[in-house]
Amino acid sequence: MKKSTVTEIRERFDNEVERFSNLETGQVATMDAKIALELITCTARAVKPEAKTILDLGCGAGNYTLKMLSKVPDLDCTLIDLSQNMLDKAQERVSVATSGKVETIQGDIRDIELPKNHFDIILAGAVLHHLRDDSDWEMVFQKLYDSLTPGGCFLISDLLIQDHPGVNQLVWKMYANYLNEHGGGEYQQKVFDYIEKEDTPRSMTYQLDLMKRVGFSSVEILHKNACFGAFGGIK
Repeated sequence: MKKSTVTEIRERFDNEVERFSNLETGQVATMDAKIALELITCTARAVKPEAKTILDLGCGAGNYTLKMLSKVPDLDCTLIDLSQNMLDKAQERVSVATSGKVETIQGDIRDIELPKNHFDIILAGAVLHHLRDDSDWEMVFQKLYDSLTPGGCFLISDLLIQDHPGVNQLVWKMYANYLNEHGGGEYQQKVFDYIEKEDTPRSMTYQLDLMKRVGFSSVEILHKNACFGAFGGIK
């Protein structure tokens, strides 16, 4: 199947702002969304308690930044998303939660130039699975590493595959059962069709290995449940 273009992904998210604005429930289709959000932001605080700057990549309506600000207040926030509608909502919500600067950048992270040694915390919630080729992954991870301050952290919550075909089949069967329980067979098929068209996830081990390759001094696994996980690297 031909994958969604950047334009198609942007247009879809332009119409999903309200659904992605619920800080309490997270996304029903994402297993353990609330747990991952809490773990990632707690970890960022533990790694960089004196943080001043955050980059929220694929910020959506701003949930990750809002949760981070509840733990480390008054950060200068940089929000990146394909969707201007999402950015408008995120800016509106984040601006009232911090006395720091709030900058929004609309675009694809592959095309955006980031400042070097600037961000104390980088969060990427359910966004990197849109990257396609290995070269995209490597370029983006290197760019994010370069933009972190020494001791800064890059933390990810995302959809994953497994490297072993049998294990991959198992975890996706677990996810299918989860979707069936929450919305029935039709809902499960709708989510799977959407993933097939739009997403190209990589495994957690692939991403942790890539982090080490681009220079991260340590990597951490925070949570894993079927084909979802939370993990990251420290510069």
